[in-house]
Amino acid sequence: MSKGKILVTGGTGFIGSHTTVELQNAGYDVVIIDNLSNSNADVVDGIERITGVRPVFVEGDCTDISTLTRLFEQNPGIQGIINFAASKAVGESVQKPIMYYRNNINILLNLLELMPRFDTRGFVFSSSCTVYGEPDQNPITEDAPTKKATSPYGATKQICEDIIRDVIRSGSPIKAILLRYFNPIGAHPTAEIGELPNGVPQNLVPYLTQTAIGIRKELSVFGNDYNTPDGSCIRDFINVCDLAKAHVRALDRMLNNESDDALETFNIGTGQGLSVLQLIDAFQRATGVEVPHRIVGRREGDIEQIWADPYRANHILGWKADTSIEDTMRSAWKWQQRIRERGLM
Repeated sequence: MSKGKILVTGGTGFIGSHTTVELQNAGYDVVIIDNLSNSNADVVDGIERITGVRPVFVEGDCTDISTLTRLFEQNPGIQGIINFAASKAVGESVQKPIMYYRNNINILLNLLELMPRFDTRGFVFSSSCTVYGEPDQNPITEDAPTKKATSPYGATKQICEDIIRDVIRSGSPIKAILLRYFNPIGAHPTAEIGELPNGVPQNLVPYLTQTAIGIRKELSVFGNDYNTPDGSCIRDFINVCDLAKAHVRALDRMLNNESDDALETFNIGTGQGLSVLQLIDAFQRATGVEVPHRIVGRREGDIEQIWADPYRANHILGWKADTSIEDTMRSAWKWQQRIRERGLM
């Protein structure tokens, strides 16, 4: 028996596809909408191969409210939404701020406007640790103040969080959970789905694995003069499957009325900081494959160091990251090799 119907926007993307797998494994029916601007429709086949269930897939742009309205009308009974539909690269956002503000904010407004009309109760927002800006101390808790964002991408996450708060304060019947997650990496252990951006990767690990397999000449490490032990930026790298399971727990919590609060916020991270150079080393140790890399100048918009205090996620949400960095890097490499086998890259 189905636990309910869930809309996953951006569901053929990296995190969206892995979350769809976990939702279907947990007994939810999933409807995906994605405009395929940074993904491929073949991902739906991979989801079906893993779970034995093919999600409903709608190719469409969530900035178009008429498209979303039609989706709700044709798929009645959507109980919850997980919103991944957004432009998501820090560096690109500095170069294309208008695109980021237009996409990320308009998508949210459209979804929040339609939810009460179609009696959709739960909303999980894909937020980010970038809302904290450069933190005063680590690990960082949900009570830490948000600071001026260091990139337009981070600014859109802050603005979207504020919009959700204002909508709930206005008396809207929806419940929402903000998941502020850190740096998702890796791939499904079956290597049926993983991170496959269109064009040159904006994120670290796909660029790393493409370098390791010979597609890219070398990996650029942006800066070695930060105030960190080895001079490179420090992040909280989290396995994408662990991250996906946090979204399922968030939906369960809202739809089962496990909390009286209409809005909750959770940090989704491992609680461990790892530098970029340490991550490269972890990949090389886990796979035995060398990654050509060199130090270049700092990248505008990057935060020096940040990692999560996941206490609330562990003890209130009931979720914990438990995949080792070595297993995560092996999964990313297995996925890159599978891409090569399929002739996709």
